[in-house]
Amino acid sequence: MAPRYRVVMVRHGESEWNLQNLFCGWYDAKLSDIGREEAYASAKMLQEAGLEFDVCHTSLLSRANDTLDVILREIGQPNLPVYKSWRLNERHYGALTGFNKLQTAQKYGAEQVQIWRRSYDIPPPPIEEDHKYYSAIVNNPKFTQELSKDEIPRTESLKTTLQRVIPYWEDVIAPQIRQGKRVLIVTHGTSLRGLVKHVQQMSDEVIVKLNLPNAIPFYYDLDENLQTVGPLRFLADEETVRREMEKVASIGK
Repeated sequence: MAPRYRVVMVRHGESEWNLQNLFCGWYDAKLSDIGREEAYASAKMLQEAGLEFDVCHTSLLSRANDTLDVILREIGQPNLPVYKSWRLNERHYGALTGFNKLQTAQKYGAEQVQIWRRSYDIPPPPIEEDHKYYSAIVNNPKFTQELSKDEIPRTESLKTTLQRVIPYWEDVIAPQIRQGKRVLIVTHGTSLRGLVKHVQQMSDEVIVKLNLPNAIPFYYDLDENLQTVGPLRFLADEETVRREMEKVASIGK
């Protein structure tokens, strides 16, 4: 079946906490200098592909917002409508938030940390009130405008992240695609994995192994029922995508 729609997705550039190898999640870390350069490179890929957009979606977190801002300026569409939602936030890493991933592996064991990172439905321990970054997350005004403090998650698995991401796709993004709008989504690795699982109807076993590289745009062509027409396609050569995927997979090792 011939494609009717296209949706483009981008994972944000490297954050300051990515650079330090820290579990970030709902903590509002900024882009690193490298991450900003990656955002510019992402914009160049979109320009070279001749892609333009009508509407954009992102999370409430600065690293995704700033990546999107750079992209829109560089592709010459700085005034596009931008929808921001907590439902597109990164997965909440609970008690692991702010800890160096190598130190966490030493404390809990590398196997346990990989289970928390790569299982489908096993979350890390929840963040507690005495945690160093508890207040910064629970009292973040970006979140409390949409959620009560009790509604802000204390930890999440890929499965529970999916449970908040998919309703946003169904209720907000999918209707815009059906209207013929050209949609750009700039957000986080785990929330994007949730969208990919849903759109491509991937199994639990496959999606937990998917590593999405920083700031390399990818897209799906969709039919009139919003079913995928062909595979996920990156706007970079195969070797670059492979190398960047391996970099993401190696975090914490």
